[in-house]
Amino acid sequence: MDRQLEKRLSDRAVAIGRAGEIGAFGELVEMLRSSSANARRLSASALGKLAWLGVDQAAAVAALAPVARRDPHPQTRQYAIKALKAYGAAAQQCLHDLQDMAGNSAEKDYIRRDAAAAVAFIEEAVRIQTAAAERRCQRCNARVTAEEYARSEQVFQRVFCDRCFDEVFLARRNFETQVEINKTVEARDGTVVQSAGERRIADWLTAHGIAYRYDAKFRIIAEFQIRPDFYLPELDVYIEYWGLDTPQYKMSMYKKQMLYQQEGKRLISIHPPDLSSLDGLLTAKLRHHGFHP
Repeated sequence: MDRQLEKRLSDRAVAIGRAGEIGAFGELVEMLRSSSANARRLSASALGKLAWLGVDQAAAVAALAPVARRDPHPQTRQYAIKALKAYGAAAQQCLHDLQDMAGNSAEKDYIRRDAAAAVAFIEEAVRIQTAAAERRCQRCNARVTAEEYARSEQVFQRVFCDRCFDEVFLARRNFETQVEINKTVEARDGTVVQSAGERRIADWLTAHGIAYRYDAKFRIIAEFQIRPDFYLPELDVYIEYWGLDTPQYKMSMYKKQMLYQQEGKRLISIHPPDLSSLDGLLTAKLRHHGFHP
């Protein structure tokens, strides 16, 4: 596929997901059939973000299920699995396939992990829907429906009723808007990052053909949700660039490092003095995690 066309499709999928443009649902379903793996991956991600906005859930699940089962690109399958999870009880028909993926030793570790998480999530949503289990809002203690559970767990990994969800969502949206405003530095592959140091890391990863996700939300432990600077899905490695030296920043850094350690995540920390020897540092550390330059 022409690179410019691929970029247009990918950018469009991201924009639909960010804007919650439910009128573009059919456009995303069509993009799932694109010859571009990146466009398919981002379309699946966007469909997951539309799950609680009122789209045709049965149609979404029907479109995502075959992608999750047999797309030739592992990361596209992973994103489709995560999107199916977002549909909660509506994705009940996919449980058997997801269970097979979670238990298949031939699958990549991250697919097995996310398939298992999807199974647990969908089964819980089904239990709530059939009134076999009860969940309550963590803020006001009101009983939540299966739809409220799926919506809040997908977005926050916490249980909220619709009223509390809207209040928390607005506060989070304001925070994320400020984060996006701070992204002003463009890397070679077009990713917009927050500093020259992060650009150096992004450019190194691109130059070595290592796929990465930048500043993606990730639930790591209990109620805490962090945003890793870089996640390398093929290696299951996280990279954090600790670019500031203020007391408040250092406290946040230590807390974040502790969360990574508690969860047994593979973290590579990079500080400003490391940038002068970035090539050797990353080559050496990533080699321990399966990278072969």
